[in-house]
Amino acid sequence: MTFKGWPAEALEFYEHLEADNSKTFWQAHKDQYDAAVRAPAEELLAELEPEFGPGKIFRPNRDVRFSADKSPYKTHIGAHLEAGGYIQLSADGLACGNGMYQLAPDQLERYRAAVAEDVSGAELERVIAAVEADGPKVFGRDSLKSAPRGFAKDHPRIELLRHKGLVAWQEWAPAKWLGTRAAYTRITDFLRASQPLKDWLDDHVGPSELPSR
Repeated sequence: MTFKGWPAEALEFYEHLEADNSKTFWQAHKDQYDAAVRAPAEELLAELEPEFGPGKIFRPNRDVRFSADKSPYKTHIGAHLEAGGYIQLSADGLACGNGMYQLAPDQLERYRAAVAEDVSGAELERVIAAVEADGPKVFGRDSLKSAPRGFAKDHPRIELLRHKGLVAWQEWAPAKWLGTRAAYTRITDFLRASQPLKDWLDDHVGPSELPSR
């Protein structure tokens, strides 16, 4: 089926879940989640697959083992695309991301080397400028407060060198277009605009080669 956006009931579901994040509420409203939230997300991923690869919807349950917050459910639905890209819907609206959120130690080493190198580092600056000109913003994650070891504090790309992750991100507040075909257009526009950042990271950083824990 063709993705036609998320109905108003999807955002209403998450508004109510934020107020009553309990198993009782979830079980009583699971049909609403399945029809208004998950089904449109599945339609979206199926339609995106030819261009962006298969997608995966994350489980709605929170991992509360190491969290002081024992709320059992996430107050958003999130999905990841194999080719890169993240899509999220909550009571706050729609959000999309792309890039590498958390670099493993070997990835971080390659990232910093590429940022420090004149040609690839300047290329990244141009990529970020082009991505942001199209609407998304590029953010560093878990950034150091000072220069990483081995790099001068006055390096021309010191801000980029401090990051331990790099992502393009864009958010949209709730609006009527979320329940229309325009939602598909916003999402695909973001994914295409942010792809040069993901391409640079794939080319110069790549996947971690460390064994899984």
